[in-house]
Amino acid sequence: MRLLPMSNRDKDVEILALRHQIAVLERDLGKEKVRFDPSDRAFLAALLHRLPRDVLRRVRLLVRPDTVLRWHRDLVARRHAAVSRPKRPGRPRTVHSVRALVLRLARENPSWGYRRLHGELLVLGVKVAAPGK
Repeated sequence: MRLLPMSNRDKDVEILALRHQIAVLERDLGKEKVRFDPSDRAFLAALLHRLPRDVLRRVRLLVRPDTVLRWHRDLVARRHAAVSRPKRPGRPRTVHSVRALVLRLARENPSWGYRRLHGELLVLGVKVAAPGK
């Protein structure tokens, strides 16, 4: 919004000043890498992902264009994962009385395995999840 009232000449001057500052930063950092916060990554990814790859390569950035595109893919994947995540993960908890019964049966019959315990619970009319294979 701030750029709308600016003339093209003013925008060009600001772009040149920003590019020069990036060049100074790159020169001063040398071989060190710049660390971006997740919010910085999200902002750059959202801003730059629509640019064609050849244009993106000409833009002066502190990171490679492929990095920006990877940040965008990660951003979209995280958003999709957050939306599709179940409200309550996992299986519902077993009722306390059923847990107590299972533990009592296991304690009183130490030679029984989980399949036998499951069968006895079914005979008693207690429905629990089927044992795994």
